Amino acid sequence: MIKIENLYYEYEDGTKALNNINIDTSKGKVVGIIGANGSGKSTLFLNMIGILKPKSGLIKYEDMPIKYTKSYMKEYRKRVNIVFQNPENQIFYSNVYDDVAFSLRNIGLSEELVRKKVNEALNQVDGLELINKPVHFLSYGQKKRVAFAGVLVMDCNVLLLDEPTSGLDPYMTKEVKKIINTISSEKNIVISSHDMDLIYDICDYVYILSKGSLIGEGKPEKIFLEAEIIEKASLEKPWLIKIHEKLGTPLFKSEKEFLEFNMK
Repeated sequence: MIKIENLYYEYEDGTKALNNINIDTSKGKVVGIIGANGSGKSTLFLNMIGILKPKSGLIKYEDMPIKYTKSYMKEYRKRVNIVFQNPENQIFYSNVYDDVAFSLRNIGLSEELVRKKVNEALNQVDGLELINKPVHFLSYGQKKRVAFAGVLVMDCNVLLLDEPTSGLDPYMTKEVKKIINTISSEKNIVISSHDMDLIYDICDYVYILSKGSLIGEGKPEKIFLEAEIIEKASLEKPWLIKIHEKLGTPLFKSEKEFLEFNMK
């Protein structure tokens, strides 16, 4: 998995974006990285995927520092990939099949194997019915499914999700959550989101950023109870945490647990 050690990053104008970041994604199957706008989340993801190179510090994959050569990055991004916030940034072809098939064709797989893998990836995101549709006919939520499939088709080990539910309605938010829960059984997921209810529900471990520095980490059931840290990061507490604190109910991890308890 990915480990980040003493990472510093600053932009060309001298702006310090990340300050002494230490993260170990093996602490959970689904690891959350949260913080307010400008906290450094997107910059961190771009460092993790190798698009940006840190000023100092290391990013390790399977305990070995990553390299920034073209040949290394080509192989690295088969193992570590990212779904960006805006699906338009990842969809380049006019129809769904060709878009999801692009990376497979690029590495020279046979068309028979390409079709098999494209079908499997779209099936994973419950989007098989979209396979022959023109992209410009898709809704925003459908484009999210296609963007997921375009990454899953490469069968990576680590998947970075940048604001995966941004701009989605409640139904599609639940659908994306289902996709994440499904693929997390096979992959290490690292997720950045402003949706604290989502983070609390699906993450096993959470890192909190503020102004480019890590100010807290831990299991969501504990870290979201740290009022000083949450306030410093300008974050909202998940609704289940608020209910626990205000009403003295047990601390539930999911809405399902909460509803089952109150139906007894």
